[in-house]
Amino acid sequence: MTGPFGLPEADGGGPESYLRRQLFDRRIVSLVGTLDDQVGNDVGVTLMTLDATGDEVVHLRIDSGGGTVGAALALMDIIGLLGVPVDALCTGQASGAAAGVLAACRRRRMAPHARIHLVEPSTDLIGSARQLEQLAAAHLDQWHRFCARLAELTGQPVGQVTEDAARGRHLSAEEAVAYGIADEVATPDAGMMRLPGHPPGFRSGG
Repeated sequence: MTGPFGLPEADGGGPESYLRRQLFDRRIVSLVGTLDDQVGNDVGVTLMTLDATGDEVVHLRIDSGGGTVGAALALMDIIGLLGVPVDALCTGQASGAAAGVLAACRRRRMAPHARIHLVEPSTDLIGSARQLEQLAAAHLDQWHRFCARLAELTGQPVGQVTEDAARGRHLSAEEAVAYGIADEVATPDAGMMRLPGHPPGFRSGG
């Protein structure tokens, strides 16, 4: 028995289990809600399992209000190391850390009314003064690495990405394509509307 993002249960489980099995069989994985360590691990395990069980493309659906930088970086690394391509569709929003996961996929699509929110995720630090200092430094290092990775994936200067996140910039679907986070906007008839921006599959350095 697993969580909603892991492998579907082998038996029982009711309608939700049946739905997860149907999505899994169609190589569809969902990243919904907050991207914390548990959700990131569940999505990562599912992606790796699909990688091991077939050569066809995996489809990642994203609707996330954000999460931790560490979970996003780990998931971005997994996507980059898989032997199968991962195509993503943002169906609602990809905020903060989730924007990096979208950008890391091979083919990146936006639903017409989907949105991107570039913003530095907040973090709760607890501990002694020395521990707080160390935790803050670790978070800052992760954030710098995240911004550098997002800049690489989008073709934007690192300084621009950092500045946009600092002021909490919002992007429409069309603006996300122009920025380089996405490649295409899905039309209502499920066709694809090509917009100015990086061609599908564009990557700098791998």
